[in-house]
Amino acid sequence: MSVLPPVRKDRVIAHLPQCFNRAAALHTASDFHAKVRTACQEQRTGTVGFKISKVIVVGDLAVGKTCLINRFCKDVFDKNYKATIGVDFEMERFEVLGVPFSLQLWDTAGQERFKCIASTYYRGAQAIIIVFDLNDVASLQHTRYPFLSVPQSPAQYSLIEQDAIKVAGDIKAEYWAVSALTGENVREFFFRVACLTFEANVLAELEKSGSRRIGDVVKINSNTSNLYTTSKKKQPNCCQ
Repeated sequence: MSVLPPVRKDRVIAHLPQCFNRAAALHTASDFHAKVRTACQEQRTGTVGFKISKVIVVGDLAVGKTCLINRFCKDVFDKNYKATIGVDFEMERFEVLGVPFSLQLWDTAGQERFKCIASTYYRGAQAIIIVFDLNDVASLQHTRYPFLSVPQSPAQYSLIEQDAIKVAGDIKAEYWAVSALTGENVREFFFRVACLTFEANVLAELEKSGSRRIGDVVKINSNTSNLYTTSKKKQPNCCQ
C-alpha cells in the first residue's frame, strides 16, 4: 500500500513545459528526450516513480521564497510576512508521461544567521531554485553566492532582468520571472522544474540499467546472441 498521496488532476503533465527565456535555459528542446518518452511508454523507468526528488529553494531574506512555494502548493498569497526559521517542507506529487513523480520542496531561511547551515541542505538536492526580487538589486547580486563573486548591477527593472539572464548563464541555471502575488508563471515554472528533474532521473535510470529491461535476467549461453531473456521455469530432467 502506497504511503504517498494520489496525484491531483492538475498535476498531470504530458508535454515538456517550454523555457521562459531561450537565452537563459538549461536546454531548449521542445519535447522530452526520445529515450525518456520511449522508456515511459514501455514502463522502463525503474524506481523513478517511487523516488522523492529533493529541491532546495534559497535566496535572501524576504525575497518571497515561502510565498512562491505557497502560491504553487496551496494557491494562496499571505501578505503578512513571517520569516522561515531553519527550513520548512512541502511535498508535491506529479504524473509525468504516465509515471508518478514526487518533489520535496525545501523552503530555507534567508536570515544571515542561518547561512552557515544552509549549505548542509544542498546534499542530495537534484535542483536548486535561487529566488531574488526584481525590485531589489542586492538580492540579485547575492544569487551568485556561493557560486561566483558578486558584481554591481544597475537598479532599473529591465536592466536588472538583463543582468539576471547573464547571471543565470554564468551559474548554468534557467531564468524565470514569476509573481507569487498574482500567480503569473508560477505553475509553468514548477512544472518545468518537475519535468527537467524527472527527465534527468529517467535518463540516469536508463544509463544505470543499460539496455536491459527491468524484470529480465541475464542468460549466458554460447549458442545464442540474445543475452537478455525473460526468466522461465525450467523443467527438471532426471534422465541426463
